[in-house]
Amino acid sequence: MKKRLENKVAIVTGGSRGIGLATVKAFLREGAQVILAASSQESADKAVAKLREEFPESVIGGIAPDLLSLASMQEAFTRVAEEYGRIDILVNNAGISESTPFANYTEDTFDKVMDLNVKGMFNGSRAVADIMMAQGEGVILNTSSMVSFHGQPAGIAYPTSKSAVNGFTRSLARELGPKGIRVNAVAPGIIETDMMKAVPKAVIEPMIAQIPLRRMGQPEDIANAYLFLASDEAAYISGVVLGVDGLARS
Repeated sequence: MKKRLENKVAIVTGGSRGIGLATVKAFLREGAQVILAASSQESADKAVAKLREEFPESVIGGIAPDLLSLASMQEAFTRVAEEYGRIDILVNNAGISESTPFANYTEDTFDKVMDLNVKGMFNGSRAVADIMMAQGEGVILNTSSMVSFHGQPAGIAYPTSKSAVNGFTRSLARELGPKGIRVNAVAPGIIETDMMKAVPKAVIEPMIAQIPLRRMGQPEDIANAYLFLASDEAAYISGVVLGVDGLARS
């Protein structure tokens, strides 16, 4: 039986841990050749070494371009395309969240979040677009958040950045659709990552009580959404921001 991403070449930014790593594994299980991008080459190499133990027959690579530099991203993606022959899928997963009260906000805090969550996504998409247009096909997947739908109590830059992701996704889908390129986003809810595990139960439990499914999501829940959107099963889906949050919306 043919695997869903057989012979596809995928890049996943922020792919060395959390949701990114779960997505890398989901793609590998479905036959993709996966290149993960991490914040440093050392982190990328460590993640690749562990993955090769788990997936000894798969093709796995690691890169560490500067996500805030278009030139760096273009150079890295061009090397990937030359080595692997093409790039079929890009998952712009790298990003940061934060919860500083507005009264304590600084310009640097705002810029740091917006730069990685928005500019990093732009640079990745811009770097891969020419490659995909030359192929006549491709899939770009972006990471939004449930807070893009209704905001959050503090940390204004994070929902602002994720709202920008939604607008970027819908607009780019319209522009690149005629070129054979689909663009979608996934908006995770409360996901049980290492960051969330450090949050006290007294904070987490009331949040879970507001979710009809009465649990946090797992990284695999988000990875499975990316897998579906990357596959041919979603061939007629573009410009969508898919909420994967257990209906944790106001």
